[in-house]
Amino acid sequence: MTPRPESSGQDRLGREESPRLLADVMLGSLARWLRLLGFDTAYDNSIDDDDIVRRCRAEGRRALTKDRRLAQRQPLRGRVLLIESVALPEQLRETLVWLDHRVERRRLLTRCALCNSLIEELDPTQAAPLVPPYVLRTQSRFKRCPKCMRIYWGGTHRERMIERLRGWGLLEDDG
Repeated sequence: MTPRPESSGQDRLGREESPRLLADVMLGSLARWLRLLGFDTAYDNSIDDDDIVRRCRAEGRRALTKDRRLAQRQPLRGRVLLIESVALPEQLRETLVWLDHRVERRRLLTRCALCNSLIEELDPTQAAPLVPPYVLRTQSRFKRCPKCMRIYWGGTHRERMIERLRGWGLLEDDG
């Protein structure tokens, strides 16, 4: 497998490798799921439209919104998706099509669902005092968010999430 060039910011098909997103206040669930899928998705439920425009421009983010007026703002032209659907699976599908990306297993659960930071491997000995005893007995791999310190492990919730994605037709078996 040929390594991807780090400096280009694009994958082998010329798409942005990791688009940076900002979801408006009406899209909290979508933001959380996009993070679980590995997408850099900022979200703040107290942000107003002017702040969304400012942050998108300053941070090189694309906006996701349900607000037609925000979607028509000139500074966001070409960098905003008006989410039409109410149902989460359809919102995810709309976003993935717009980004020209698909769900990839290798990117699942690489970001903190709460604060959007990339999560890091955590040695089981470091995790021991931080997780319930049953989890420590049944799991061998742990991750931690360096920002909010939340601990993650691959329990049944991970498999349920994968099954849900398959049921929604958003995850293919790619290894």
